[in-house]
Amino acid sequence: MSKQKGNLSIHSENIFPIIKKWLYSDHDIFIRELISNGCDAITKVKRLHSLGEADIKGERDFYVKVVLDKTARTLKFIDNGIGMTDEEVKKYINQIAFSGAEDFLKNYKDKGDRDQIIGHFGLGFYSSFMVADVVEIHTLSYRPGTEAVKWRCDGGTEFEMEAGDRTERGTEITLHLGQDGESFLNEFTVRETIEKYCSFMPYPIYFEVADKEPEKDKDGNIIVSEPEALNDTAPLYLKQPNACNDEDYKIFYRKTFKDFREPLFWIHLNMDYPFNLKGILYFPKLNTEFDTIEGRIKLYNSQVFVADNIKEVIPEFLLLLKGVIDCPDLPLNVSRSFLQNDGFVRKISDYITKKVADKLNSLFKDNRAEFEKFWEDISPFVKYGLIKDHKFYEKIEGIVLYKTTSEQYVTAQEYLEKHTGKLEKQIYYVSDPIQQAQYVKLLKEHEVEAVILEHSIDSAFISHMEMKKNDIHFKRVDSDISELMKDSDQGVDEEIKNKEVEALTAVFNKALNKENTKLQLENLKSEDIAAMIILSEDNRRMQEMMQRYSLGGFNPSMMPSEEILVLNKKHPLIQFCLRHAKVDSEEVKLVAQQVYDLAMLSHKPLSPEAMTSFIGRSNEIMKRMITFQENN
Repeated sequence: MSKQKGNLSIHSENIFPIIKKWLYSDHDIFIRELISNGCDAITKVKRLHSLGEADIKGERDFYVKVVLDKTARTLKFIDNGIGMTDEEVKKYINQIAFSGAEDFLKNYKDKGDRDQIIGHFGLGFYSSFMVADVVEIHTLSYRPGTEAVKWRCDGGTEFEMEAGDRTERGTEITLHLGQDGESFLNEFTVRETIEKYCSFMPYPIYFEVADKEPEKDKDGNIIVSEPEALNDTAPLYLKQPNACNDEDYKIFYRKTFKDFREPLFWIHLNMDYPFNLKGILYFPKLNTEFDTIEGRIKLYNSQVFVADNIKEVIPEFLLLLKGVIDCPDLPLNVSRSFLQNDGFVRKISDYITKKVADKLNSLFKDNRAEFEKFWEDISPFVKYGLIKDHKFYEKIEGIVLYKTTSEQYVTAQEYLEKHTGKLEKQIYYVSDPIQQAQYVKLLKEHEVEAVILEHSIDSAFISHMEMKKNDIHFKRVDSDISELMKDSDQGVDEEIKNKEVEALTAVFNKALNKENTKLQLENLKSEDIAAMIILSEDNRRMQEMMQRYSLGGFNPSMMPSEEILVLNKKHPLIQFCLRHAKVDSEEVKLVAQQVYDLAMLSHKPLSPEAMTSFIGRSNEIMKRMITFQENN
């Protein structure tokens, strides 16, 4: 053919600068596009051969090869696929925005569909101009008697096209890297990008560095080794679940996510109708704090990587997991807002949610002991899912476990049944088992268990559960004094009790230098505890919410304290304060201050100033005890 020059035919006005600069937000995407096109070309020639329309002469070793030449500043993409004639170059390359893959599918859609076509040879090809100043194509069609074609473009709207010298079927695309492609002269960057986007593409992908010094053995001989593909052409997620064993899943997890901790368990997704979706979701061993959990769901379209963590497709709470999802039917040439509102995409999301819920339910019912073993690791994920996804909540709320202070795991229903006759539709919990140990001990003395809810998500979780289930209320162990802990009030003279409360309030107000100490006098069954601090559940949740959401930081002094000091009238220290309530003595003051701080220590940490005073006072009380002992 004679040498030709011409202008690229633009189907949409001024589209070329948009393609070159703004079509893709990530410049490294050109590697995915060009390798996808190479795989696409191989799929086409294989299908034509199966239809008897292409003779590939017994060839079975298909490949895509990427060659970096740092000296020449080039990056080549070579395949032995279908190739192109000069007419096809004019149609699929010179006419931007005309998809060769779509045209091919139109012609062959009724002749078999064993292999999916991936990529769209057209716009994807032009992503190369994001990093290259000049792009060349050397191609030879599978059609007998056709001439090789050489095509060249410097990034403007003009091209040159002439006969080429390629002798093997396929296509070689050479990018002459410009300033924007400087980073792709780095061998590690190219290799990492291929592995990022092309790990599961259907044909072997090889990477070579043309001007790299050959590796030698200790005697100086060049080591000749077989090239290894960077990708897995038959990834585990495409196989039937019954063809995979536990070790297969663990190996795939380690290789895909570079995480050498074993996953807890996994779900193999395998659906062909009404949409095609394959994948594996792994439940990793999570960190202790919800804020530090980082999952990763890799979304693929026909083995081509699309993106991580597309929450428009994958339910948001599942993004705490790790996994691979491949959905060839997913519409990708649309905005993310379209995906979010698309009914088909919602069906995909609902299907994934259902499969996860089904897996959790089957684990709970078939192997409760194993489920309990996993619970501490998966509970933040499950609770987050219950909050964020109503359908997930409906399927899973009955199997949510609560760990009790006696190290047992129970459901909410099991907890309530265990405490029938003692508690009315309420679940006691602790947020700090050590700090709140005194309250736990009091409840245990009356055969009442508390559950441990110490994770950062638990505050939102229990509020959500109460909203959904009106017949259950969560109460922290220090939110009130259970009737179980008190002696009967029968026979108590209310007038006398009120006077005692008034007298003790005056003692504690003076000792604590306060004006409004909120005090409650009770006859507790236990004589070991002098005093306790309680804070209503609603008040504490309000404080926690303000602290969590306040933009300028929450100052506790902004909200008046509702903490109540509960004094046990049976205890000798409280009896002492009552007997000497009208005596202005240092001893009464010391006892009142110490009683208050001891109660507060069981409720929450003391401030630095209060702790300093507490330690100094404790030393003073012990010195007085020694002095008293020696004088008597």
